[in-house]
Amino acid sequence: MSRIHLFEFEDQQWLPEFIRNYMTDFLQFLSNKTAMYKAVVPIIEKGLKESQTNQIIDLASGGGGGLIWLNSELRKNNSDLKILLTDYFPNISAFEYTQKQADNFDFVKTSVDARNVPENLKGLRTQFLSFHHFETKDAQQILQNAIDSNSSIAIFEGQERSVPSIIAMILSPISVLLTTPFIRPFKIGRIIFTYLIPIVPILVLWDGVVSSLRTYSVEEMNELISKLNNKESFNWEVGKVKSGPAKILYLLGTKK
Repeated sequence: MSRIHLFEFEDQQWLPEFIRNYMTDFLQFLSNKTAMYKAVVPIIEKGLKESQTNQIIDLASGGGGGLIWLNSELRKNNSDLKILLTDYFPNISAFEYTQKQADNFDFVKTSVDARNVPENLKGLRTQFLSFHHFETKDAQQILQNAIDSNSSIAIFEGQERSVPSIIAMILSPISVLLTTPFIRPFKIGRIIFTYLIPIVPILVLWDGVVSSLRTYSVEEMNELISKLNNKESFNWEVGKVKSGPAKILYLLGTKK
């Protein structure tokens, strides 16, 4: 099916910050508890090695994604690893919670645009479950900015533009209802807007389905790369890996 770039509530500036945070907190919890990124550990390690860096600059971090689990795996072979969380709408409480889980996490409190990353943020850029948020010209700018700043980049998506993926997203409100009491830091507002006024599960349902419809295919990612200036100065790898019940789409670009 063709890519459809409908709106997601999470992207809207008018959405109350606390509602957006409840949504990204859910995604962070699910990513860490299911170890959905297990199969991408070698890809990240490859990116770090080829970039000759021990620092990850995570863009569009949301609630921190699955980085708590990933961090414990990556540090087995890279004890000096450092991870910096950033976002256009930084979820500070989630960042602070993530920082407390390991001494190698840090975060940027101010807004960071993945299309124009500050030059002082050096390391392997990563994006988890966020690349689909960007329209074609913006997605291309993210990659171009990485090239222009000589920064390697690794992108991962946990959904596809497919019927099974859309069905999984339709069922996502059930996961919200089952997991909400266990999400930390605990907030009474999360309980209210999940069970009493079920805004969070409804928005997660919409955004989840739209995420699948927005996700770039392997062919489309390759097409984005083909339009970049100086693309030949990077090594590019695009594909899919099976990670548990999910398939992870990935793009890895490293400086030659």
